[in-house]
Amino acid sequence: MEIQGKIKMIDETKTYGSNGFRKREVVVTTEEQYPQHIMIEFVQDKTDLLNAFNEGESVKVSINLRGREWVNPQGETKYFNSIQGWRIEKLTAENESAGMPPIPPMDAFEPANELNEEDHDDLPF
Repeated sequence: MEIQGKIKMIDETKTYGSNGFRKREVVVTTEEQYPQHIMIEFVQDKTDLLNAFNEGESVKVSINLRGREWVNPQGETKYFNSIQGWRIEKLTAENESAGMPPIPPMDAFEPANELNEEDHDDLPF
């Protein structure tokens, strides 16, 4: 999955536990009628990906949704969700519009010289 928007906040890398688990959070604000502030966490070696980015930049973030179950000491089962980023890239004005890749210019295609209207094609229209 992917999320597009502007970086609202980039947190510092935090280290947890004796094994040195690293986590860094970024908040991306979507640009739609009702903007959403989505917190995305980058973990372990992926935390370094955020070093090249600044607040206010338009980005596209590739994410995975994660969920886990936990039973507390009282025996109650709790569920937690997280959004984990694994790639982030800057958006330019060209590739920002509707998340579509840029359309190649017409001269990027070779002309069809041997066109026979009688030939069968498999196009549905």
